[in-house]
Amino acid sequence: MTVETKTTEGITIRIGSYYESASSRPLNQYFAFTYVVEIENMSSFEVQLMRRFWHIKDANLDVKEVEGSGVIGKQPIIKPGELYNYSSWCPLATAMGKMAGYYTMRRLMDNSTFKAYVPEFQLIADYINN
Repeated sequence: MTVETKTTEGITIRIGSYYESASSRPLNQYFAFTYVVEIENMSSFEVQLMRRFWHIKDANLDVKEVEGSGVIGKQPIIKPGELYNYSSWCPLATAMGKMAGYYTMRRLMDNSTFKAYVPEFQLIADYINN
């Protein structure tokens, strides 16, 4: 798994993905991918992940945008020096695509918000690279 990294305002996001062959149905144009996220707070402030936004594009150039509250049903608070990890998944109609986006973060000391950007990462079925 290739891991992409991006830092915004002291928040470092590392993300990688892999193909879920057991959950995919290529003949039905259904390709499942898991992505794994690590968020590290390298700032000097406690932050809370409030919202997520994803821009998802498949090989047909179909684009889907997904946004909502928190991640996997949580709005975690991340203290300075701490890491928060989670994994989720994304279905595509093609064997390859890509995702990028951002998390809306809130600084707990003053309730100000900012976007912590997620680097673009690839979603590619294993057999594509063989």
